[in-house]
Amino acid sequence: MARDDLFSSTPPPAVAGPATAVENSPRHQPLAARMRPRSLDEYVGQTHILAPGQLLRRAIEADRIQSLIFYGPPGTGKTSLAQIIARQTRSKFERLSGVESNVADMRRVLAAAANRLENTGATTILFIDEIHRFNKSQQDVLLPDVESGVVRLIGATTHNPFFFVNSPLVSRSQIFELRSLTEEELFSLLQCALTDAARGLGHLKIDAEETALRHLAKVADGDARKALSALEIAALTTEPGPDGVVRLDLATAEQSIQKKAIVYDGDGDAHYDTISAFIKSMRGSDPDAALYWLAKMIHAGEDPRFIARRIVIHAAEDVGLADPMALVLANAAFQAAEFIGWPEARIPIAEATIYIATAHKSNSTIKAIDAALEDVKSGRTLAVPEHLRDGHYKGAKLLGHGEGYKYAHDYEGNYVPQDYLGADKRYYEPTDQGVEKKIKERLDNWRKLSKATREPVKASESK
Repeated sequence: MARDDLFSSTPPPAVAGPATAVENSPRHQPLAARMRPRSLDEYVGQTHILAPGQLLRRAIEADRIQSLIFYGPPGTGKTSLAQIIARQTRSKFERLSGVESNVADMRRVLAAAANRLENTGATTILFIDEIHRFNKSQQDVLLPDVESGVVRLIGATTHNPFFFVNSPLVSRSQIFELRSLTEEELFSLLQCALTDAARGLGHLKIDAEETALRHLAKVADGDARKALSALEIAALTTEPGPDGVVRLDLATAEQSIQKKAIVYDGDGDAHYDTISAFIKSMRGSDPDAALYWLAKMIHAGEDPRFIARRIVIHAAEDVGLADPMALVLANAAFQAAEFIGWPEARIPIAEATIYIATAHKSNSTIKAIDAALEDVKSGRTLAVPEHLRDGHYKGAKLLGHGEGYKYAHDYEGNYVPQDYLGADKRYYEPTDQGVEKKIKERLDNWRKLSKATREPVKASESK
């Protein structure tokens, strides 16, 4: 299939085979654009969905593609995969951008697709880059033609489609998550770029140290575009030696890629995934992991109050009464963070993080209150027992309010068995962790005494 049959916005070349236009790409194009894979065999990464035998690969090879949404970080190959599908499908390929295109553009493409299907029977693949940038009404325009099969949609987004793409559109599409490339995959990609004379840097004499390439692969943080761009900068800005060879060492690689940008969006997946990993690391009693995720949030400029609030919640939810000081320390860290801000706030927040991660754990508190709430919502509403009602106002005694109430401090140990609920309910079940072990011992004794007072005396025992 000729390239002009794939990309409708490209003027038809005089002679073009499936890969001619790509192979003859001008040198002024960025290396990352020139090195785009032309087939599934050239594609690097995403083996969880593209390895031989996997569903998506089988569908592509058999031309049985339905509507798809590719979701993943930048530089993982979403656009490249769409272009590969274009080369292997029998459908016309149209491309729109969620940033640049409007409803008029969409209607024009959809109308052309409908005419094509009616007149020639040919179907159309509509690729929309950054589909999450379309608002709800724009996405709704796609629904009738996607549902009727006029177009087969391929959407690409860096945001979770379950949050940023309309649910009707999601329900009509297969969602595939693309993952960040591994260091080995990026290292392999960099080696290919150095040896490919047609599209890469193989026409140059370059001697790259393995340590330099591995540094680029590591610091690129799973982003193929970032790794290839850094390699191109290093190769084109380094003076060749007397023998005409460009030598790339570790120092050159470090200068070319500099400090990596942490993938962290303030209101997207990275934000929620990172705080989730932070909380789960504290819950799992791993202070080292918790500190790493904390450092990532600090480096990305996360609001210290947001982090501190999550620590306070976690102290009550997952440490609870196993170590009551955790909540005290967490609240102190929150107040300190609000008062001083970054960068000094990292110290009290880190202190609270380490304390909570290494504390005894108990979730008995949240289980107890949630069980009580469930009873209140779904069970019979319990009336306040007469002896517990307010007896301080005039006329309360006439109603019998407060009569028979036993004041706990008048009894030994400041405890007296008494019905405080009017029903036999148990919500709080203390664990044997930390301080809560002592609470459990006291509560077990009190509950035993309370149960004994509620049990009727047997006839044989009353004689």
